[in-house]
Amino acid sequence: MQKQILFIVALFMFALAGCQKDDSTPSNGDLTLNLTGLDDLGSDFVYEGWVIVGGAPVSTGTFTVNSSGALSSTTFSVSKSNLDNATGFVLSIEPANDPDPAPSAVKILSGDFSGNTANVNITSIVGDFSSSSGKYFLATPTDGNQNPLSGVWFIDNSTGTNTAGLKNLPTLGDGWVYEGWAVINGTPVSTGTFKTASGADMGPTPTFSGPMGGPAYPGEDFLMNAPTGLTFPTNLSGATIVVSVEPVPDNSSAPFTLKPLTGMVPATAMGGTNYSLAFSATSFPTGSVSR
Repeated sequence: MQKQILFIVALFMFALAGCQKDDSTPSNGDLTLNLTGLDDLGSDFVYEGWVIVGGAPVSTGTFTVNSSGALSSTTFSVSKSNLDNATGFVLSIEPANDPDPAPSAVKILSGDFSGNTANVNITSIVGDFSSSSGKYFLATPTDGNQNPLSGVWFIDNSTGTNTAGLKNLPTLGDGWVYEGWAVINGTPVSTGTFKTASGADMGPTPTFSGPMGGPAYPGEDFLMNAPTGLTFPTNLSGATIVVSVEPVPDNSSAPFTLKPLTGMVPATAMGGTNYSLAFSATSFPTGSVSR
């Protein structure tokens, strides 16, 4: 009988010790993402979430987004201590095979926690585009304007002097660049990437322009090297003109989800006449993060 009692006591102490060990193990909590408007990044890149703890980023895990905009995962297990002490959340774009444990320069969403929720947007991390506007005209200066409806330039000539047609674009940080587009019969064709509205862009590859020099503003003449399915010179009447914000590096031949300025070329467009681009935030990703 005494041996049975000692055995039972030993079992109790063992169980108690096990419970105490479990209690000392750090516990996790759930971080839930409710995000809309994110692009499919293809197979080369993923999204990665970060909570800001003591001013430093702590990874919450990676996910992908399909062509319908659905996240591959919306709930992530994170150290409860980090969740409790997090002051904010940041979403970055990372290489799919990433040896660097730190966030990349391409950060797309951010927001501070208020209670257990952080409302996230692009404003503080990418830029505030709410006061941005744009003008452009059609011309082909690189062939002496022989095909004036086949080129688009982001220039304002309303005063008789050429000035930058893109106004109040925020200065982009590392990881982002502007890109102009003409969507011709459903096919987006780049006019080139640029960092400033007051200088020549960095040019598309291959170039579509003619042999003559162009103005020192973003834009492109569509005169040669047409993409498959298109013929250059063309007529941009009815095309959609877009100014997007693109991640660097960029593995897509289409505009990224951030399209702050867009406008349709009138069916009766004339060369050298200014047309407007309107600001819209409908393409911007947004949402909330809860802990």
